[in-house]
Amino acid sequence: MAERLTGYRILILETREEAQFSRLLAEQGADVLQCPMFTIHDAPDSARIEAWIRRFIERPCDDLVLMTGEGLRRLMKAARRIDLERAFVAALEKPRKYARGPKPGRALREIGLEPQETTEKPTSEGIVEMLSRVDLRGHRVGLQLYPDRDHSALIGAISAQGAEIDAVTPYVYDAEAADANIVTAIDEMVRGRIDAIALTSSGQIRRLIEVARANRCEDRLREALAQTPIASVGPVVSDELKSLGLRTDIYPANDAYFMKPLISAIAAALGKQAPRTAAKT
Repeated sequence: MAERLTGYRILILETREEAQFSRLLAEQGADVLQCPMFTIHDAPDSARIEAWIRRFIERPCDDLVLMTGEGLRRLMKAARRIDLERAFVAALEKPRKYARGPKPGRALREIGLEPQETTEKPTSEGIVEMLSRVDLRGHRVGLQLYPDRDHSALIGAISAQGAEIDAVTPYVYDAEAADANIVTAIDEMVRGRIDAIALTSSGQIRRLIEVARANRCEDRLREALAQTPIASVGPVVSDELKSLGLRTDIYPANDAYFMKPLISAIAAALGKQAPRTAAKT
């Protein structure tokens, strides 16, 4: 598939780990327009995060649920700051580790560890389903959460299995800082300068719509999306698109819900027509 995207301009909406997606697209020759959706900061209450790390080292949990790769990386950053990185990694070796999709697994492998299980679907519901097959009675469960989401259903489901939960949210989002980037990306689509928009999480399209509404340009966004092929990484994203009255044009083959199969699908779809920028010159 080398260089099959040369000349095509792909819009990606950056969230937590889109740097890898951007690199993979660029390796295929794509001109990637990266649109940061929000800025990520360490949680402002650093003492609470550090206390969670110290508790985990002193008395490791029986099970650890990682919701995001970003969360584990932020915890590692905090552990390094207080000179407890080695002790924290040693403590992380002990519990069974459950990952919400592939991204937390990649973060674990960065420190030489592996998840015991990974959800098929990277959702809270997928975590609940996976843990329902595990005996958690009397267990202490470490739960790494992410911001701007109501996690009460997840916490309730784990507690209902007889587990004691020790939760931590190691980072926060600053959405307003990225609004101008999103409006610029909408303008690029309106001008017909984007060959495809690639979505890897349901939150990306929700954020796109929210910013468009706040800036009174939702109609322009929807007109732009009507003329721009929309690539979805999997069913969660496609369901969100459908709920918002939008469609999925490009989808990975064989239910392979990962970045590389998505890029293959984008290359196959766009290869049927010339790049838009080339058509205008």
